[in-house]
Amino acid sequence: MKKVDLTIFFPYLNDWGTVGSMVLLSVSAAKKLKKSFEVLVIDDGSNKMSKDALESMKRLVPNLRIIHHNKNTGYGGALRSGFKRSRGKLIFYTDGDAQYDVRELSKLFTVYRPGIGLVNGYKKVRHDPWYRTVLGGIYHHTVKMMFGLKTRDTDCDFRLIEKRVFDKVKLFESSGTICVELVKKMSHFGYKIKEVPISHYDRPSGFSQFFNLPRLYRTGTGIIKLWWKLIIKQEYLA
Repeated sequence: MKKVDLTIFFPYLNDWGTVGSMVLLSVSAAKKLKKSFEVLVIDDGSNKMSKDALESMKRLVPNLRIIHHNKNTGYGGALRSGFKRSRGKLIFYTDGDAQYDVRELSKLFTVYRPGIGLVNGYKKVRHDPWYRTVLGGIYHHTVKMMFGLKTRDTDCDFRLIEKRVFDKVKLFESSGTICVELVKKMSHFGYKIKEVPISHYDRPSGFSQFFNLPRLYRTGTGIIKLWWKLIIKQEYLA
């Protein structure tokens, strides 16, 4: 498996309206960094139209690899697949819905130094419907208190991570709770974490996969189970 300096990857679920621009902008951003790179898209059980849109990108982006999941494994499942399949010494990932500007990857590199396990973005201003902003704020402060986290924005999926981190940090969550699991386990094992302010934008197309009652319920129960496992039972390796 050919190694590269940087893997840029996107978890993907029917984001056909935005993934093309995200992939092309990521190529431009990586070239400016003057690093060898690959672009990886984890298709987590999208419909046929979305799969076809993704496959058409291969003709435009030689560095693009696509991993298809036969069925949806959840946001956490898509991230775990991306971390495992990445060839880069450094891994950058963000969502494919264009609410973050992938060109701001350069901001993460302004503070990254070898030995820093994670550079985490945090939203300067959140651009979402009011109910998402309110629920997101409640979620953030709740998990920060429950898990003793010091990061400003645990739920901001705009991250640069050293690949070596996953030699020790093993992830198991299949939902969005994987973000809490990642940050908490990295803190537990002593990896350095830096934070950088980034921009956040209104969703240009599609809709959130997260904000519906069944998923909110699963996330709530998942957070409680994760708290029990990590805080009470101290199971960081199993």
